[in-house]
Amino acid sequence: MKKGIHPKYQDLEIKCSCGATYPTRSTLPEIRVEICSNCHPFFTGKQKLVDAAGRVERFNARYRKKMKF
Repeated sequence: MKKGIHPKYQDLEIKCSCGATYPTRSTLPEIRVEICSNCHPFFTGKQKLVDAAGRVERFNARYRKKMKF
């Protein structure tokens, strides 16, 4: 390998917004993520249902007659 043309490969910690950190190696100085395996609903089993602007209610109102809830 030629000297001086490759980026520095260094140790770093990936930091999540929930506070979890994961040691790894990369050419980047730091990595920040919004969601990780400690706080992701798939891995934690806690599913967050977010209804933006009443979409579920509009769907139910629109198809209530056809589906007969």
